[in-house]
Amino acid sequence: MDSQDPRQVLARRLRALREDRWPGRRITQPQLAQALGGVSVPLISSWESPTNPRIPPPSRLDAYAVLFAAERSFDEDPPRPLSMPDMTDAERHAMNELKQELTQLRKAAMRAGATTLELDRLAQIGESLSTGPWRFPDGDDITIVCARWPQRMLEQIPYTNIDDPDYIELLTYSELDALFELYGHLRAANPTNQVNLRVANRLARDDYTSHLVTLGGIDWNTLTTSTLEKLRLPVRQVADWDTEREQYFEVEEDGSKAQHRPVLENSGDETGLREDVALFARATSPFNRERTVTICSGMYGRGTYGAVRALTDVRFRDRNAGYLRARFGESNSYCILTRVPIVNGATLTPDWTVSDYVLFEWSG
Repeated sequence: MDSQDPRQVLARRLRALREDRWPGRRITQPQLAQALGGVSVPLISSWESPTNPRIPPPSRLDAYAVLFAAERSFDEDPPRPLSMPDMTDAERHAMNELKQELTQLRKAAMRAGATTLELDRLAQIGESLSTGPWRFPDGDDITIVCARWPQRMLEQIPYTNIDDPDYIELLTYSELDALFELYGHLRAANPTNQVNLRVANRLARDDYTSHLVTLGGIDWNTLTTSTLEKLRLPVRQVADWDTEREQYFEVEEDGSKAQHRPVLENSGDETGLREDVALFARATSPFNRERTVTICSGMYGRGTYGAVRALTDVRFRDRNAGYLRARFGESNSYCILTRVPIVNGATLTPDWTVSDYVLFEWSG
């Protein structure tokens, strides 16, 4: 490749930022990988390659601009980017100049590599899948746990009788929208991992010690109930379906409590769901400290689906994953209580970078 090729020019500039930005301080690739939120060292090497550089996505170049606008970003171990309110006017000016410069260099590099646009897109997808919260260490088993529909409901669903020749096991699972969405994403993000499906009252001993993902609330999913009790998060789910307005999440913050309820709308004789409330929580598993447990629980199934989609929807997952990294860093335990809007029957993906979607957040 010609040394004046715009892709090479971008690669050299990225390496120069890391090695020469500040006299007397040379940033290593592992340090930069940490500062960028878990990006792999080989990926950074590919961006700086003198022979066949890969072109970083715009979000990564924006992160470069934030990091290299302020030397203070690398004063801590691990290094981390400054938030906008913490920046000085000079640092914000430097950030904007860097962002503009890197954006122009990338545009030129993309034009030069137009024949490799599809490969670049595939690389971006691969990076998105390999760096998000749904990526687990290679070889670790992952177990998705749903509730089984109550017997009175199963009796109304065709093909759920195990003796029926047309028996379909998945029809006995609750939260099918969320399950279908998450299973596909987990298989794509973790190709070397075993992904198991289980119902809450049929977990085997080894299931408990894998990475657990529990879908659905405390009314039917007993694993969600027991896990919330063990984790002692400052969030409590109340699901008394026999009493009006006794379905809510209660949060405790600074000694005070607040309740967050779904929004229902009456239309004639029917009641529709306009907005659900859902919990996304990640913590060290109480059953195996070397594994994690993740809770996606709405007051209704729409909320559970929205909590899952926040980190699987291709339009929002990188944005929301970046929000988690910025807010919680390397914390082993955190949670977000989020709104999940329903518009004309469609469950919309919450955007956690928009403050109105986040009702409560905590880490510890």
